[in-house]
Amino acid sequence: MTKEQISDEMMAGRCEKHLCLLERSVLLHMAVVDPFRQLQQAAAAEGLDIQVASGFRAYDRQLAIWNAKAEGLRPLLDTDGHPLDSAQLRDDEKVMAILRWSALPGCSRHHWGTDMDIWDRAAVSPDYQLQLIPEEYAPGGPFHALSLWLEKHAAAFGFYRPYDRDRGGVAPEPWHLSYRPVAELFEAQLDGAFVRKLLDNDGLSLKSAVLAQLDEIVARFILPPPREKHE
Repeated sequence: MTKEQISDEMMAGRCEKHLCLLERSVLLHMAVVDPFRQLQQAAAAEGLDIQVASGFRAYDRQLAIWNAKAEGLRPLLDTDGHPLDSAQLRDDEKVMAILRWSALPGCSRHHWGTDMDIWDRAAVSPDYQLQLIPEEYAPGGPFHALSLWLEKHAAAFGFYRPYDRDRGGVAPEPWHLSYRPVAELFEAQLDGAFVRKLLDNDGLSLKSAVLAQLDEIVARFILPPPREKHE
């Protein structure tokens, strides 16, 4: 695939023709499945059982998550993950709080099928309730060994973790894995004009507040940090 073959519908999670089934209901980009299976097999040789908690996520699903948070139906969290009182926040503050933990609909890397949330099934009991919080991947957490293994070996298979640390935008997500060779093709299409086109609809809650601070949102939460693109 070349960047010229990537449509706006693919970018925004409104198209599934470039995807294939990994297992059960997990969809990934067709060019990502084989590299992921190779990474999975290499990890298995060292006692890790890497599973995908979330792969492709459609636009409508991301929109539902966003609107539920914007409308107070899901909790808003501060920069450290503590609950906020939504009623005490201005609309612009709500937008920034949502973006810390949830992508703007149409701008989630999960829309591309190149990114996934992963965990180690071998490290926990069958009835373990997966939370996908940093503590699970930190020293003492059940998935710390997985995190260390990814740090050493993910790049050899073309993968990296775009939210491995706090850069002032999206909160750290040590579980979030991206297949760089294909993800970079999608990243090349991201800019303010693309995001503005996405917002040309009436379905997004807090749309006016998003538009009012769109340049900052694109820079902090959507565009990949330039220094990270060719590690």
